[in-house]
Amino acid sequence: MSDSTSQPLSTWVEVPKNSDFTIYNLPFGIFKNKRLSPRIGVAIGVKIVDLSVLDQEGFFAEMFLPEGIFLSDSLNEFISLGKAKTRKVREKVQELLLAENGELRDHSIRGKVMVNRKEAEMLMPVKVGDYTDFYSSIEHATNVGKMFRDPENALLPNWRHIPVGYHGRASSIIPSGVPIHRPKGQFKDADMEMPAFGPSRRLDFELEMAFITGKETKMGDSVSTQEADDYIFGFVLFNDWSARDIQAWEYVPLGPFLGKSFASSISPWVVTLEALEPFRVSGPEQQPEVLDYLKLDQPSNFDINLEVFIAPDGKKPSKVCTSNFKYMYWSVAQQLAHHTVNGCNINVGDMMASGTISGATEDSYGSMLELAWKGSKPIKLETGEERKFIEDGDTVIMKGYGEKDGIRVGFGEVEAKVLPAK
Repeated sequence: MSDSTSQPLSTWVEVPKNSDFTIYNLPFGIFKNKRLSPRIGVAIGVKIVDLSVLDQEGFFAEMFLPEGIFLSDSLNEFISLGKAKTRKVREKVQELLLAENGELRDHSIRGKVMVNRKEAEMLMPVKVGDYTDFYSSIEHATNVGKMFRDPENALLPNWRHIPVGYHGRASSIIPSGVPIHRPKGQFKDADMEMPAFGPSRRLDFELEMAFITGKETKMGDSVSTQEADDYIFGFVLFNDWSARDIQAWEYVPLGPFLGKSFASSISPWVVTLEALEPFRVSGPEQQPEVLDYLKLDQPSNFDINLEVFIAPDGKKPSKVCTSNFKYMYWSVAQQLAHHTVNGCNINVGDMMASGTISGATEDSYGSMLELAWKGSKPIKLETGEERKFIEDGDTVIMKGYGEKDGIRVGFGEVEAKVLPAK
């Protein structure tokens, strides 16, 4: 079943208007509830399709899948079956959910297959072995360069030549809904003679997206930009929390450490690369011309609308940012090609984040550092409160979706509340 069809697809499942989880999406995730152990599901409307029940009832019999493949607490083993298999599973689910197909709709097992999403707890979708964070938005890199280096020469000399990245800590990546504690560390302001230690005073969010690798490579091998799609299983929203004061003191010469490693939050549903195909677009023109191994043979950016909200404790959320994934200067194909060009091996379930996604306008900046311009221009919330950075009790919520020609594919949201330092 193809996602791109001249006839709109419709489903017998009730899908609320403007739902992220349409018949065109069908993302994969790991869920459990009071009666069900962790397992793989697919989101549609306000329901989750329990793939283990479909499997037990023989709906995937012709695919010869490993026994119990869907009764897992991560997607890693399923993803490692390869795209030929995972794509067939998604296409079969899509076929079963079509309005004209009564195979599941009229089946006695339907009530057991369709689980209420509001009664489910979403877990980490993958076991992340390695995590890399890139720095791929030219607007963000320029803004940060203006603040901390040279307003006239904001970009570092290498920035337009390589997708800059660093290897981060995977153990502190958490799913949406898990609160974080304000991190502690060293910081030193310009007016301080010696560094001090304590809770971060400049806690920030970073609006990012991340892709999950679906295929491994051997040490010494590289993935070309032309091959990259074969190695990318899907995407999640990614909030790469940042302690700006700790980071500013520590990042020279080796880059981020305690200022970043305390937490990163992700949306729990993995939207497949196939579902995002309708939103594929060309990225910004790259000047100077990139080296051959970074050249692209097809559009490799994605038109995904992104929003960030801040909700003070017990109060309504205020939208503080509207951005788009298509703004990225370096595409995911270029990121993966650069990551592996030295022979670095990748594994199934590795996560690679985009870096902060900022646009050209002030309301599209993807961090508080930029929105409040290093604290010099506090932003006003709908509650009347002001924010320079994130305060204890605040919940940060990120949303993302693509919409084109009547097709909507979204990520749900990633949210986390900030608790005081321990």
